[in-house]
Amino acid sequence: METIRFCLIGAGRAGMVHARNIAFNIKNSELVGIVDNDEEKLDSCGDELGVRNRFRNVDDALSWGKFDAVVIVTPTFLHREIAVKCADAGKHIFCEKPMAITVDEAMEMIESARRNNVKLQIGFMRRFDPPFVRAYELIRDGKFGEIMIIKSVGRGPGLPPPWTYDISRSNGMLGEVNSHDFDSTRWLAGSEYKRVYAEAVNRKLGELKKEYPDFYDNAVCVFRFKNDVIGSIDGTCPAEYGYDARTEILLTKGLIQIGEVSDGALLTCNINGRVEKNAFKSWRNRFREAYVEEMKSFIKSILNDTEPEVSGFDGLAAVKAVIAANRSIKTGRPVELD
Repeated sequence: METIRFCLIGAGRAGMVHARNIAFNIKNSELVGIVDNDEEKLDSCGDELGVRNRFRNVDDALSWGKFDAVVIVTPTFLHREIAVKCADAGKHIFCEKPMAITVDEAMEMIESARRNNVKLQIGFMRRFDPPFVRAYELIRDGKFGEIMIIKSVGRGPGLPPPWTYDISRSNGMLGEVNSHDFDSTRWLAGSEYKRVYAEAVNRKLGELKKEYPDFYDNAVCVFRFKNDVIGSIDGTCPAEYGYDARTEILLTKGLIQIGEVSDGALLTCNINGRVEKNAFKSWRNRFREAYVEEMKSFIKSILNDTEPEVSGFDGLAAVKAVIAANRSIKTGRPVELD
């Protein structure tokens, strides 16, 4: 096998990022099928990508079956069912974050992939972003000493679809937006979560309070890892000024900062001394290279029969942390993790 044939499941914004990369930007890959229940979207995406095999549901795609791997980019509450079906059909699985709603769902995905001897990779693209990769290398090199504190910011410019307002179907904004922060801080710290305490509030979308009383658009989490690294995650969605993903790592012998608000290297200063920069308006722009690299890594794991760089257990760890944070929000108390 020299080329991996993919079927995209979910042709929304994130799905199309992966689809375009597979179709146009990555060697050893071919997009041969698309699944989406929106016929108009299915046709427009199929036409753009030159994909003739289009399906309204996963069962029809699997009955056809002429592909090696799937990219699952559907609402989170559908991930487990789709992943298990695909694993049982012998298809390798790239699943966008968040991995699942519950720990049991995530474990079922892991076990089904293991039982069927297929690869399962979770879409934590920050692990493939050059600044994050370099920070990870510097930490492991040890010349900056040991990590003491990690602070991570994750803010999205626009509100996700309405199904995310229901915490039971999405795990809230901490799941949909800040899963990346929970994963990247754990990865950088090189340890597992020990305790999480979180506060959250709905400050911008009061009209949702009646129908979705548990919805929040701002959250702050404080955590401790088992190696005694402490830190925080703050998330806001929507944050209209732009997409904002930054991390600060304080070590015993120095400081590492990842990311910035401004997009590119353009800065202007007018005659009145006013300085202006442009903010990143989309996660697609900020992590363009990382999305390509994570899919290359997934393909490599299939071709070489190696473990994916971001495993189902990494996805599970983030699910556990998000669930703990949401429980802390409800109870007003810190939550210990196993």
